[in-house]
Amino acid sequence: MLRWLRDKPATADVAENGPPVTYVVGDIHGCLGPLDRLLAKIAPRAEDEVVFVGDYIDRGPQSRGVVDRLLGLPYRGVFLMGNHERMLLDFLAGEDEEIYLENGGRATLESYGGSPDGIPAAHLAFFRSLRLMYETPDYLIVHAGVRPLTPLAEQSAHDLIWIRQEFFKFIGRYPKPVVFGHTPLRQVLMAEDRIGIDTGCVYGGKLTCLKLPQREIIQVPGWRG
Repeated sequence: MLRWLRDKPATADVAENGPPVTYVVGDIHGCLGPLDRLLAKIAPRAEDEVVFVGDYIDRGPQSRGVVDRLLGLPYRGVFLMGNHERMLLDFLAGEDEEIYLENGGRATLESYGGSPDGIPAAHLAFFRSLRLMYETPDYLIVHAGVRPLTPLAEQSAHDLIWIRQEFFKFIGRYPKPVVFGHTPLRQVLMAEDRIGIDTGCVYGGKLTCLKLPQREIIQVPGWRG
């Protein structure tokens, strides 16, 4: 059995209304309205943590507003890198420019005034600081998934933000339940060892949050265009 190292979350005192919980938010894709409604609905406490699986930008109309909101959160946030943040960074480095623009990047640039020069330094620092995975005592949280039968320390960054079929169609069992986004689904994939929470917010689906350890699903309507 694979052994995965544990990333310990910040400690917090147990509140009168229950112990700290972890909220995991699916792909946002520039949909500020749904994000605001979801955060108001879950109302995290100071001792809770909110993990975002990535893809904050592209396709939706308010990528800049989404990043502004995330930077201003008054509680503990953990921010993972999605493939769209990776594509933006590659675009800014002069790599695969057309691929990025054709996959929702134009909407992001428009939210920054039409030019990469309009991206504030704080936002650039945010994109560059995003982490590839986050582990709690009982769950592994990533953007896209993991490669089956590969130790966690040997997972490639590309797989963690891009993998699809090989991950969620694996017929074996992962060492620890994996929470992931990236692949749009009509409804949450809730299996014993994998939970998919990208429910197509930017396509008119829903923005989904998973509350752990309860495995409770919290949702709001997505962007209607």
